[in-house]
Order: sequence, then C-alpha cells, then structure tokens
Amino acid sequence: GVTRLLLTRIPFFKEIIVSSFSCPSCSWSNTEIQSAGRIQEQGVCYTLAVTSRQDMNREVVKTDCASARIPELDFEIPAFSQKGVLTTIEGIIDRAVAGLEQDQPARRAMDKEVARKIDEFIGKLRQLKEVNSPFTFILDDPSGNSFVENPHAPQRDEALVVTHYRRSPQEAAVLGLEGEEVDAKLPDTAEDLRDEVLQFSTNCPECNAPASTNMKLVQIPHFKEVIIMATNCDSCGHRTNEVKSGGAIEPQGTRITLRITDPSDMTRDILKSETCSVEIPELEFELGMGALGGKFTTLEGLLKDIRDLVEKNPFTLGDSSTPSRTGKLQEFIGKLQDVKGKSQAHFIMDDPAGNSYLQNVYAPEEDPELSVQRYERTFEQNEELGLNDMKTEGYEPEAASGR
Repeated sequence: GVTRLLLTRIPFFKEIIVSSFSCPSCSWSNTEIQSAGRIQEQGVCYTLAVTSRQDMNREVVKTDCASARIPELDFEIPAFSQKGVLTTIEGIIDRAVAGLEQDQPARRAMDKEVARKIDEFIGKLRQLKEVNSPFTFILDDPSGNSFVENPHAPQRDEALVVTHYRRSPQEAAVLGLEGEEVDAKLPDTAEDLRDEVLQFSTNCPECNAPASTNMKLVQIPHFKEVIIMATNCDSCGHRTNEVKSGGAIEPQGTRITLRITDPSDMTRDILKSETCSVEIPELEFELGMGALGGKFTTLEGLLKDIRDLVEKNPFTLGDSSTPSRTGKLQEFIGKLQDVKGKSQAHFIMDDPAGNSYLQNVYAPEEDPELSVQRYERTFEQNEELGLNDMKTEGYEPEAASGR
C-alpha cells in the first residue's frame, strides 16, 4: 500500500503530521496523527459524563502519550500503547474492541478461560456504545495536546470538566523533558529584582527559532508585586507575554464584578492569574481556570484574546465545522464586539487564590461600578490549589524528634 504524510498547521493545536495508509488489495485504510509542535506548558485532563448517543459522536484528538480510562469498567488504554488519532469516543471504543479481538482465536486454543473473560469484557464495551447507562470517559494527556469537543461552544459544557495540571518529574521524563538547572545567581534582595530585567534563552513557540525571554518584577499600585515575562522572536515576529503572581496565595478568594457602562471601561488594566475564571452572564459565557494563562493587559485586550480563542477552535474551521455551530459562534462574536462600546454587560473575575486585579479608576476612592467580594474557599478549591496537603507549621519539631 501507500502511506501519505502531510505536515499541516491547525489552529489551537499548532502543527501536526497527518499520515494516511490505504491498501488497494483489501481496501483496508488507517489514519494517524502525530504532534509536530511544542509540548504545552501544562498537562490536561478531560472528564466527560457520557449520558446519550450524541455524546458518543464527540470528536476527540488523542495523542500517543495520552491515556484513556472508563472507571465504571476499570478499563484503561495506557499511554504510548496506540498511535495518535483524530476520532470520536465511539471510535476509541471500537478501536479497543478491535485490539482485544485480534488475538482471540489463539487465546481460545491456548487458554479458554482467559478467552471467555475477554469475550465478556468485549460485550461490556459494545454495550457502552448503546449508552443504556451513563459512564465516565477520562482523557489524560501530560503533553497538553489532546482535545475533547464541546458541542455547546462558546457556552460552558456541564458534562465536560477540563483540568490543567503541572507535570510530575516522572511524566516530564517520559516526554523527554529534562529539568534545567539555573546556574546564574539571582540578586540577593527584592530591591535588586525590581531594578533588573532578567533574561534567559528559549525557543520560539511558533517557528522554534532561538529567542530570549525577559522577566521583570513589577509593583502594581493598590495591589501587589507580579512577575511579567515577555518573549519576542526576531525570526517570525511572534510575541507573547505571561504574568505570574509574585506573592503568596491570599487567605481568601476574590470575586471581582465590573458593570461595563462606557467604552472608557475598556482601558482598565487587568491582571488575570492562571487560577482565575472569567464570566460574562449576559452572553452566557464562562472561561475556565487555566485557559489563556496569566495575563496583564486591558479589558479590551482580554476580550480580544477571548475572541481569538473562540475563533481558533479547530472544530469550527474547515471541514470539521457545521453551519449551525459556526452560526452560533459568529453570533457570539458579534455580541462580544457589542460589549466593547454599544451594550452594557457584567464582567466577573473569580480567583480562588486572590491574585487577580481589576483597576479602580477612582482609587483611592470607591468605584461605583466595581465590587470586590472576599469569600472562604471550598475544600475542592483548596484541593485544586494544592493547599489541603500543604503543611507550613509544626513540621520542624516532628523532624527534630525523628532524628
């Protein structure tokens, strides 16, 4: 047969290699995808509650380093056991059934009991396709390059939970990533850091050419210190920036609500941390924690980033799009454009870590259109921030007594 390879660029997924094999003798065909771009900063885990036949048709991008699990059957497809594929949830189950059936004739001859148990399990997998009872589908990818379709975009999908996480050293080693040791000595005091722009070498995320990242400690008035990192590529002109909190996690979470009433509100400075979610109730829009990363920009700049994120959804472009879904997104983009100067709306930032900020143009007086609410974090929010297992007091005496 013939295998065809195509290097293509898909929005949101960067570059991928699509390989297609077809056999003219028996008409067997197979397609695979392989990531040709950079590994993302964080891993991603998609948890989908499958309750209907429509959920089985959701499109899935599964890379070769992603693992898929169905807890109800205690079933798992380990990482690196299959090639990357663009398919549906039903397609993943069919592929697993085909893999289990492949060696069944030999098993029936060698060990009938094992073959019988596998036949029973194959029957359970096939019953899942009928969705007689709901089940959970979990896709975990430490490289961050897998994806599960949200058919309700840009609205939030109640059945789909997306979690971004930091890779463990073991996962980084499996992906071929090595921790870099910093040899340069950092300045001794915070005062030296405020006056100095630190620079370190990296590669451009778009063209992979050598580039440099600048890092600066900045004091935001009426707020706290943050670390701003900016990367400029001289080869392709790509520019990116990211913001990290320079302080500790606050004792309470922060919910900031701004009523947008005037086009001048678009110029307000915004610090959106990685742990902050954004909501615009009038548009039924919610941006989850971890999306877009940390940003230090204006309200208009953040809305532009949200628009770019929606427009570059891979399932709304080219052959993957459907007229109804594309129409909904175009309508949403139009309403988002109106928020910038025509229609009034509420802009809500919810940060459990308390490290986000929205400029008060009347400072130090109160802003009539801006409200800041402090609240106690729930156990689940503390778990996401890693605070439940963190022990900062009383560990030294225990260590001393152990010695």
